[in-house]
Amino acid sequence: MANFYKDNDDIQFLFRHIDLTKLAELAEEGFKFANEFDYAPTDAGEAIKNYEMVLDSLGQLSGDFIAPRAEDVDRQGNTLNADGTVTYAKGISESLEKLAKADVMGFTLPYRFGGLNFPNLVYSMAIEIVSRADAALMNIFGLQGIAETINAFASEEIKQQYLPDFAAGKVTGAMVLTEPDAGSDLQAVKVSGHDTGAEKPARVYQDAQGNWFIRGVKRFITNGCGDILLVLARSEPEISDGRGLSLYLVERGPWVKVRRLEEKLGIHGSPTCELFFNDAPAKLIGERQRGLITYVMSLMNGARIGIAAQSLGIAEAAFRVARDYAATRKQFGVVIEKLPAVRDMLIDMKIAVEAGRALLYETSCVVDQSISCEKRKELNPPTDKEQLKLLREQSRRLDRLASMLTPMSKYYCSEMSNRVAYDSIQVLGGSGYMRDYACERHARDARITTIYEGTSQLQVVAAVRGVCSGTAEKFLTELAGKEYDPQLKDLLGKLSAGMEQLKNAIIFVKANGNEYMDLCGKALVDIAIDLINGYLFCGQASAQVDMQLAGDSSSMKGRKVEIARRYITKNAPKIAALAELVKMGDKSTFTKYEAMIGPVPTE
Repeated sequence: MANFYKDNDDIQFLFRHIDLTKLAELAEEGFKFANEFDYAPTDAGEAIKNYEMVLDSLGQLSGDFIAPRAEDVDRQGNTLNADGTVTYAKGISESLEKLAKADVMGFTLPYRFGGLNFPNLVYSMAIEIVSRADAALMNIFGLQGIAETINAFASEEIKQQYLPDFAAGKVTGAMVLTEPDAGSDLQAVKVSGHDTGAEKPARVYQDAQGNWFIRGVKRFITNGCGDILLVLARSEPEISDGRGLSLYLVERGPWVKVRRLEEKLGIHGSPTCELFFNDAPAKLIGERQRGLITYVMSLMNGARIGIAAQSLGIAEAAFRVARDYAATRKQFGVVIEKLPAVRDMLIDMKIAVEAGRALLYETSCVVDQSISCEKRKELNPPTDKEQLKLLREQSRRLDRLASMLTPMSKYYCSEMSNRVAYDSIQVLGGSGYMRDYACERHARDARITTIYEGTSQLQVVAAVRGVCSGTAEKFLTELAGKEYDPQLKDLLGKLSAGMEQLKNAIIFVKANGNEYMDLCGKALVDIAIDLINGYLFCGQASAQVDMQLAGDSSSMKGRKVEIARRYITKNAPKIAALAELVKMGDKSTFTKYEAMIGPVPTE
């Protein structure tokens, strides 16, 4: 029997290494919910036991039931019916039913709606596990942020009406944001609509009784056939930017038609829809004009963490195909993992996956702390002025850190997933190019992760602001100030040198303006990520964790030391080179673009 939690030593190690006691106390708000709900934990130990029990159950479901169906799901895809509805691939429907019965469709929802009230960290672990089994299924399982957005911003009436069904797995949702002319630039959203080929003015409007209706087209909507749709629409036509957008809830019905299913490279089990809203009844979420600025940005940040976790799951699956093949395939009289080039590639793949996991899980922890701090500030602020001031300062610090780490995680994990999936095919050679092995599917599935919920380039633009504003330096200084195993002293010296190189590069960039900062964004963000992961690996290598696995804690500790050493040592010259590249001040991208790129092709 396969169990995708129990067979992953690194996830289990991090589950024990990270301070889950603190996160449990924050999520349970001092364990006050135990007085009202029988299934709510009374202390941190009980909460952590619940977390692991659910991950164990989900790991077994993913290994035994979901993963064996993934290949058929990929080949079968979804079906668009004549009435504008969609039928999922058989394996997707079966897996969703199993997940609902397992009570894991309300991971972060409060107890009062039937949710598990788990921290985002545990949800990230769960998404990774499910994604390893079937990345396409994650695009439905991982849309629990729809319910979380309703919980965070909707009226109590709307919460009571919809959230219990989300938690019970009776409904699925969709983020209905993009339009034919508004992809990543959501400020350009109009709900630009047409019906049966006739162009008509697009609009979201109210009738005489104040009821809202939506008419128009949305495109590239993941799970657009879902039951509950959160629709971004322009409520203030006289305001052309993001301030004119509001968020609405629309139920699936005859007023919403799936006009087409996109033919995609990968994630075939995830329906990507073009929708037409034909005067669809809508309910306003929260306040007008805050749809993009507040609500969708919150939703998108959660989705970006979800895509980072999805990327991790795909990379883990691809690595395992390559490792298994390399350990059994013989060439030149030996198994190919004995060949230095293959061995080196496999080590780099493994470390890249664990680096992504370290960064994502750290990000999830920061997000959990930030959400808890914000909730306390709004619902139960300290009466003492000095304590309130400290709480507000902590909230701002955590918000800035989460705003930097979230795009970093999405960028790093998605790019890493593509590299690992590519290398997995390379390890298998010609066999990897064939559909006989899953690595070609993993490569196709991985490709979208650098695109949806904001491309890698947009993630870099978002993250570099934090790198250059001092957020990265403060975080790295905090990491550097922790206690580490003395045997890591030389590695900490390399990281310290890298921090100085990053500081000097930032000084140079600031002197050359924002346009140059965006040009050098990738180099600066790559340096910051390598340094953050270096410290996180040192923290793991210094940990005293009782794994209770096949290997004892000392063997895991020794392994983490070797990973930290290889990662930091290999990245040190790369960091130095990137910093020097930034300080070269090359602006030919701006000044010589036409000369180098040539004319636009005419044919």
